[in-house]
Amino acid sequence: MTEVSTAIRFILNDEEITLTDVRPDTTLLDWLRLERRLRGSKEGCAEGDCGACTVLVGRLMDDEIVYDSVTACIRFVGSLHGTHVVTVEHLRGKDGVLHPVQQAMVDHHGSQCGFCTPGFVMSLYGLWMRDPDPSQAAIEKALQGNLCRCTGYAPIIRAGKAISSYGRPEGDPLWAERIALKGRIKAIHDGSRVEIGEGAERIIVPASLDDFAAVYEANPTATIVNGSTDVGLWVTKFMRAIGPVIFISHLQELRRIAENDVEVRFYAGVSYSEALPVITTVFPAMAELWSRIAGEQVRNMGTIGGNIANGSPIGDTPPPLIVLGAKLHLRKGSHRRQIKLEDYFLAYGKQDRQPGEFVESVTIPHLSADEKFAVYKISKRKDEDISALCGAFRVFVNDVGVVGMARVAFGGMAATPKRARAVEDALVGKPWTLETIEAVMPLFATDYQPISDMRASADYRLLTAQNLLKRFFLETTGQGQRLRREVA
Repeated sequence: MTEVSTAIRFILNDEEITLTDVRPDTTLLDWLRLERRLRGSKEGCAEGDCGACTVLVGRLMDDEIVYDSVTACIRFVGSLHGTHVVTVEHLRGKDGVLHPVQQAMVDHHGSQCGFCTPGFVMSLYGLWMRDPDPSQAAIEKALQGNLCRCTGYAPIIRAGKAISSYGRPEGDPLWAERIALKGRIKAIHDGSRVEIGEGAERIIVPASLDDFAAVYEANPTATIVNGSTDVGLWVTKFMRAIGPVIFISHLQELRRIAENDVEVRFYAGVSYSEALPVITTVFPAMAELWSRIAGEQVRNMGTIGGNIANGSPIGDTPPPLIVLGAKLHLRKGSHRRQIKLEDYFLAYGKQDRQPGEFVESVTIPHLSADEKFAVYKISKRKDEDISALCGAFRVFVNDVGVVGMARVAFGGMAATPKRARAVEDALVGKPWTLETIEAVMPLFATDYQPISDMRASADYRLLTAQNLLKRFFLETTGQGQRLRREVA
């Protein structure tokens, strides 16, 4: 029998917090500003895009505290059990001077109006703690999720490069506090389930993966919240009620990655940031897409499982995973089943998931060395933007230049992520030539009837899908680089 606690406990800066009365939809940002009067974190967008509310959240991982930059505006207080929340107010240097990150921002003129500055400081702080001597590319990546209207990014990047000239992470108070903090966080993780409130105001924080499976089977109408990068907007933008809620971001059993010579298995709680090293190594063609999924804070919060489970037609991960032949592992109570990922998406807003059933993991087979694979994201902005469409391509061309297998899938072209089966069928058995590509391009209109919306028109989507197939062909035959040199 699992013991039940009636309090959410976490550490805020250097103070242990115990909450016995909190709503499922209370965001960390509102709680910090309204309840704690910690107003360094600002609300700019309330959807995780601008980074003005950035804080660090530390959690135990392999017996160490790992700190992630997150956007407090879409992170719920109920998800903080057993974590360490660090706000800009906790930063301090030795003997009362400014923290190295803050001093670097001052000296390099990284702030004007100052509204966004605390968020930049916290993002740079998180990067500096991981990498005290970052490259410019690393700084830019860490700041993808922070927007500034007035200063300009060059001074902020210069400040990011200069932080370690003011001090090293080993001298940071938070570094020195980690041993003590680790013990305090371990004490909070006492094996109990947390339950607060009743009815629509109920919060459940399961004790383990098995406990989660049992709780969700018994409460199939509850909202599962892991990274909250989608559900957070239900609250802040659409004012939707989300309770009762089961928070699962703390479950280490769902943050595992298992790899062998045949496949990689990502459990549903693995964040984009945690998956990146494996993606870069095993599926390097997806690396660019991965770095363009939102900003750093959202990649630290958002999960592969969540991106699949919500069934969005414009999710970035389903098209390439479908093309790669991914299998989805679903669980209800103690019962598990496996389906092809492409079969999970039934219709707009409808997935093959029964009440009380959840996505436990996704398995992706390795590519063969002689297969060609690519994925392309099309959006209005290069960074931190939702896809207008996302296309993935995979082919096998035999020794005589004939297509033996073809897989093409798109998001943003239909009510669900969907394969282009007419295009695939027309490619198989044909020579891998430009003539073949141009002959099958009109068949995209058979596979898809896209809509026009704020991101792109239907005509643009169809034309772009055709051109991406041609781009894939040119790049896989080496002609893409030649054409780029000629244009340059």
